Amino acid sequence: MIIMLSESSWKDYVKGETLEWLLEEENPSVRYFTLTGLLDRAQSDDDVAEAKAEIMEHGVVPSILSKQEEEGFWGEPKRVYHAKYKGTVWQLLILAELGADGGDKRIRNACEFILENSQDRESGGFSMHSNAKEGGGRHNEVIPCLTGNIVWSLLRFGYVDDPRVQRGIDFITRHQRFDDGIDDPPTGWPYDRATMCFSGHTCHMGAVKALKALSAIPPDRRTDAVNTTIEDGVEYMLIHHIHKRSHDLSKFSKPGWRRFGFPLMYQTNVLEILDILTGLGYRDERMQEAIDLVISAQDERGRWLMQNTFNGKFLVDIEKKNEPSKWVTLKALTVLKRLS
Repeated sequence: MIIMLSESSWKDYVKGETLEWLLEEENPSVRYFTLTGLLDRAQSDDDVAEAKAEIMEHGVVPSILSKQEEEGFWGEPKRVYHAKYKGTVWQLLILAELGADGGDKRIRNACEFILENSQDRESGGFSMHSNAKEGGGRHNEVIPCLTGNIVWSLLRFGYVDDPRVQRGIDFITRHQRFDDGIDDPPTGWPYDRATMCFSGHTCHMGAVKALKALSAIPPDRRTDAVNTTIEDGVEYMLIHHIHKRSHDLSKFSKPGWRRFGFPLMYQTNVLEILDILTGLGYRDERMQEAIDLVISAQDERGRWLMQNTFNGKFLVDIEKKNEPSKWVTLKALTVLKRLS
């Protein structure tokens, strides 16, 4: 069965002045992604080039960068992960989500700091703490959601050819599991250390972030191992109908996954997973309930609300809870466009 949006176009869900709202200059990141993702404008287009430049000049991105130390970190240099959500890991992720320029010296400094202080030199995965004695990240604190988020961010910033990022990708293809409730879970490192991530049932959020990272690799650069891992990860999402318990599809995995927000950090939701799957070109009937949920969340003005937020914990707040969200609206319309 091929999913259709009631035989309608995604534009049928664009109500009133929604596109004009997304194109307002006060949020250059949303403007840029609306021009390129919804309106299919080329990078050479004058409006696209202007919006891309404005991302680094106005709004959240320069506010975050203004708080960065010269060496590339934010806050305490060794608390790259545990300083939630003001440490270096989280700023890198937010900046990548906002479309910051990977060629900017400050962004490159942040990427290099993370690679130097969070990547486990033995495995290529990324760790919650730095290894004070040997450098890099602590081997026994490598976790999948963190690895997926950092690899995704580095790929967004243009590090696809960097051998250190390739080692991070290899970690995902070697170690990421998509176990769906098994009696005999894998043993040995990293499974014995990160039991909450890899036990008898794989952590859904870690699986999402791993899949998100691999989806950011250009298709012509994906190895057989990457493609196989993507296929396994997609099937894992589909047997859960995106957000349900695979062994009892009448139950939701977590109520929070049905509420939309941005950015999500290590958390996930229905919209993020649909964004990943549709970006990979998947159209499967097991996605339909999740798609219907997204459509049902649209208000009468054609917008989606910010239902979940980490505001108050960030260095710089992003939009407002329970108010129309340009980010959520952009992502919802992007998903619907891909399915039209």
